[in-house]
Amino acid sequence: MSATLALTASVSCWAAKPIVMATKSFTEMHILSALTTIYLRKKGFQVEPKTNIATAISRNAMINKQIDMMWEYTGTSLIIFNHITQPMSAHEAWETVRRLDAKLDLIWLNPSPMNDTYAFAMDRKRADRDHIDTMSQLAAKIEDVRQHDPDNNWLLGLDLEFAGRSDGLKPLQKAYSMPLDRPQIRQMDPGLIYNAIRDGFVNVGLVYTTDGRVKAFDLKILKDDKGFFPSYAITPVVTRQALEAHPGLADALNTLSAQITDETITEMNKRVDIDHQSPQQVANDFLKSKGLI
Repeated sequence: MSATLALTASVSCWAAKPIVMATKSFTEMHILSALTTIYLRKKGFQVEPKTNIATAISRNAMINKQIDMMWEYTGTSLIIFNHITQPMSAHEAWETVRRLDAKLDLIWLNPSPMNDTYAFAMDRKRADRDHIDTMSQLAAKIEDVRQHDPDNNWLLGLDLEFAGRSDGLKPLQKAYSMPLDRPQIRQMDPGLIYNAIRDGFVNVGLVYTTDGRVKAFDLKILKDDKGFFPSYAITPVVTRQALEAHPGLADALNTLSAQITDETITEMNKRVDIDHQSPQQVANDFLKSKGLI
């Protein structure tokens, strides 16, 4: 068999197989799985979704060509996979992981406009009353109370991981000149922080920017005005072989990615976590609203 015929046969074999997609085990990823499966099937692709796959397992499976695609956050690849912690813009982060993964035949397509990163949030009414919109204003307020009203020091709700990470609390304090007394830090499960902010058990807490409870509990995300937190833009990552075997796949995924903004994914997360709708129903409604199905 000639080299050309062998290549054609290989591509035909790949094209005959469904696109195997892995996603992780939390609400946002379940929604992305449903969005992608419904949309790509409507476009004529065969898709085999595999959900609740851990990050490291998905990554290794892609490298070993056991799966064809996944949705990944630029910050996860930058920090966890490539151990790069220096600050960079959202575009620089995407360019960096795209370049590094190309060596592994993993192709980062267009990043979505959404950024599911860490942020600090407050009860909106309290934040507006105290005129706090940014992290710098928060740091100034915390220090003012600490200096002049120490009996009522502000309390911060943090998850256990962030409090002890080398790129977590301590460098954040340095970046924002935010000295804290130990009793001001309340460590808890990440899921409890949202309720603690809403119910006034802490004054401010560490959250994920696109979590549905941010909208449901009317929390105010404070602007990271010093750019401390890395970008976590969700992006479709596909093996080179799968892209070559499935013409039009890249364009379809780029079209879908462009529709996923902070506002749209937060609303979908809310509908699943707070309103108890299924990811499939939420995804179907969204795709119809955008004219994609």
